[in-house]
Amino acid sequence: MTSAIIPQPGILDIALYQGGKAKIDGVTDVVKLSSNENPFGASPLAIEAAKAASATFHRYPSTDHASLRHAIGEVHGLDPARVICGVGSDEIITFLCQAYAGPGDEVLHTEHGFLMYAISAKASGATPVVAPEIERTADVDALLAACTDRTKLVFIANPNNPTGTMIGGNELARLADGLPPQAILVIDGAYAEYVDGYDGGARLADTRDNVVMTRTFSKLYGLGGLRIGWGYGPAAIIDVLNRVRGPFNLSTLQLDAAEAAVRDQAYAETCRAENARLRDKLAHDLAALGVPSDTSQANFVLARFASEQEAIACDELLQSRGVLVRRVGSYGLPHCLRITVGDAASCDRVVAGVAAFQDAKS
Repeated sequence: MTSAIIPQPGILDIALYQGGKAKIDGVTDVVKLSSNENPFGASPLAIEAAKAASATFHRYPSTDHASLRHAIGEVHGLDPARVICGVGSDEIITFLCQAYAGPGDEVLHTEHGFLMYAISAKASGATPVVAPEIERTADVDALLAACTDRTKLVFIANPNNPTGTMIGGNELARLADGLPPQAILVIDGAYAEYVDGYDGGARLADTRDNVVMTRTFSKLYGLGGLRIGWGYGPAAIIDVLNRVRGPFNLSTLQLDAAEAAVRDQAYAETCRAENARLRDKLAHDLAALGVPSDTSQANFVLARFASEQEAIACDELLQSRGVLVRRVGSYGLPHCLRITVGDAASCDRVVAGVAAFQDAKS
């Protein structure tokens, strides 16, 4: 018998998101480099704040997130009233699709863009549209050409996951200024903290009425397990997003840990510097083995192999040696492996594994 209970259009078209693997059967000494996590962990101040929060677990958390929003505003020079906090930046993406896109609308993203853009678009009943990239880098002309009178949201991760590439501020401004009047540009800045001198799109969100920036505490700040993100944009858009946000979407533990983390910029700078040093060394060592990658601005490198078969075989060898990286066929890059920049020992294990793979081929 056919059930009359059916989900909204688009829901069953969603492929389940698969996170990076964390375990290998039969292997205990596993290095996880599949989820772009900070290998140095969270700030000690954030850990202490999380522990202290346990004393108030019987109380409901703040509904307006005022203390965290003010801390973000102070550190980044932003208006706290235009900051919205969510369960990771993923939730801000969901709010945007929920509030601004629906059946008959289009949500545009780049060819190798973050999978959650299409997932959130389909969940709202909208149609995801893909714009081609040039050499794994966003192409503003292609994005503008793909816009129609049905385009409501345009997502661009800058730097992008899983490619690590990014475009400059002038190109972002050209994109914002060239969009149709009904469209919002969403600059996903999950990896913005890894780029020296880059504001993640904050100034554009300050000066345009059609730009929203999203950020996360999951990467540089090492709070992926707590799921905390935020967005910044025009007051009118943030007001709309707060109307669909659940009043208690973040716990006291999340709020307090995030506030301590964002205020500890000395620790963040240490993590940023170490990532840059180890990222450059990892990319150089892989290139010396005949495995190239684009210049990454994030905390990972996208290693390119001659074929999908080679990428899979190398991944299998790395797993046999206890090293977990990420296959990215679902991003249209089946011949690539995304490798998180770990600590020095982890990076050395990656290079040794790839070297063994290359030796076995010859």
